Amino acid sequence: MSLKPLTLWTHDSGPNAWKVAMILEELNVPYTNKFLAMPDMKKEPYESINPNGRVPAVEDPNTGITLWESGAIIEYLIETYDKQHNISFTPGSKEYYEAKQWLYYQVSGQGPYFGQAVWFSLYHPEKLPSVVDRYINEIRRVSGVLNRVLQDKEYLVGGKFSYADAAFVTWYGIIPLFADRINIETDFPFLNAWLERSKARPTIAKILQDREEAMKAK
Repeated sequence: MSLKPLTLWTHDSGPNAWKVAMILEELNVPYTNKFLAMPDMKKEPYESINPNGRVPAVEDPNTGITLWESGAIIEYLIETYDKQHNISFTPGSKEYYEAKQWLYYQVSGQGPYFGQAVWFSLYHPEKLPSVVDRYINEIRRVSGVLNRVLQDKEYLVGGKFSYADAAFVTWYGIIPLFADRINIETDFPFLNAWLERSKARPTIAKILQDREEAMKAK
């Protein structure tokens, strides 16, 4: 039975929505991007879909389920569409729980800190150097955790690329904003090697290219 395309509410640059797109591509699940400008996220009709007024959100006509919050969406997509465990693991296995561990670390540790670094560097009306320093230091701390874990493995869990890896990739697109403070290649070489491996996957490369084109078309 052919699947009906899912709707993915997204933004031209927002990393959280693009990481969901990576999962959809990896699972070969058809979907349609519905781009939203920032002001439109905070009003109807989108607020009825996501009362938090952020992207992503996903509507799945195959199941009748609509979800927001990227971590919840990723878990849903894996449980619904990765029955062969191509980018996930057998339920109940050690790797199954380790992958969840890394996903939760990404949504609670990487995304918020990286996002605040961008906000206070570019958009906050008052310049607060100590706050910027705090969040740049958090980028370094999170990157150090990943670098340490990846020093003797190619991927985070189970010796293969999984949704746990995909979840971290898009937020590293902000690093050029802090090129004078962070050099991933020299400061975190194992993390850098993992990023290059991940970005070389055709599905991941496609999404990164799609994002770049969406940002140019803005």
